[in-house]
Formats: sequence, structure tokens, C-alpha cells
Amino acid sequence: QLAGLAVIAFGLWLRFGGPMAEFATDKKSPELFFMGLYVLVGAGAIMSAVGFFGCCGAARESQCLIGTFFACLLVIFAGEVTAGVFAFIGKKVAIQEAQKIYEDAYEDYMKNPVGKVNSTIYRYHVALQCCGKGNVDQMGLPCPENIQLPKASNCLVEIQNVIDTHLHLVGIVGIAIASITIFGMIFSMVLCCTIRNMREMI
Repeated sequence: QLAGLAVIAFGLWLRFGGPMAEFATDKKSPELFFMGLYVLVGAGAIMSAVGFFGCCGAARESQCLIGTFFACLLVIFAGEVTAGVFAFIGKKVAIQEAQKIYEDAYEDYMKNPVGKVNSTIYRYHVALQCCGKGNVDQMGLPCPENIQLPKASNCLVEIQNVIDTHLHLVGIVGIAIASITIFGMIFSMVLCCTIRNMREMI
């Protein structure tokens, strides 16, 4: 249950906090990346529910509930492996989507450097701590204060770094949860066999 709640909190933090949240405030967003986060939050919710039934099964010494707990953990484990492979394969596409969103905002700003598009590209610059597209002239762009140029001048590179970092975090959390899931399956089978042996002896 605690692991499930931790996964939910982690998924919501990645979705609504940090630089990636800025990409979700616009009409366009890197759908592939956020789809993975929604799957992560859903898996956490299922894990919490399954954990509750596992506790009930252990407390009541019910082989049926513990067996159901084991089957649910097996499904969750398979889903985690699938999501991990999907995230690894789809990383490049997610980066390209996020970069396209910034490039569209950049082009909109260049056409009309006042009003709403001004605030939109400035939000991206503040969240990513960058300004512009590297080899393109940054004159006139709304850059954050105290930014280190030209080191942080390429927002396309910063977008790639941010998504890489976030996906690595997702991978680490996925491995940790998968390990917990494996231990949960082992202990549930041991407990189920122990209960059955005790009842046979009685």
C-alpha cells in the first residue's frame, strides 16, 4: 500500500511539478510522456488497492485472498515491465514532441512578440532555465534573469536533458517497485503454502 501511494505521489509530482508541467499548461503537450505518467499513477492506485486486500488476506489467513493478491501482483509486474520497455522505446518520440512544442511557441513569439505568446515562451524559459535555440540570435527574447549565456542558450538541448532525467527517475522507481512486487509474490506464496500446511495438520 505504501509503495502504491509513493508511486501515485511520484507520478503526480512529475505531472504537475517541475519543468514538464509548463508543457501541459498549453493546448499542446507531449502526449506520450504524460500518457506514461498516467499509467504510472494508475498502477500506483491499483497497487494500493491490491495491498489492502493482501493485508486482509493475511489477517484472515484466507488462501483465496492471498492467491488473488499473488495474481494481481503478477499482472502489475507484467504491466511495469511493459511500461518500462514502452518508455525506453518512446523516449525519442517524447523528446521530439516536447521540442516541437517549444519550437512552435518560439515561432509564434517571433511573429508576434507581444501579448500572450510572450508570457508563454517566458514560462518555458523560466522552467527550463534556458533562452532561445542555441545558434539562433537571442536578441529580443524574454530570457530569465541571471541566466548563464551562452551555456544555457539552447532550450532544445535543455528539453532533452529534462526528459532524460525524468525518465531515468521513472526507471529507478519502476525497478524499485518491481523488486517490491517480486518480494510480495514470494512472501504471498510462502504464506499461502504455510496456511495450507497448517490446515492439513489440523
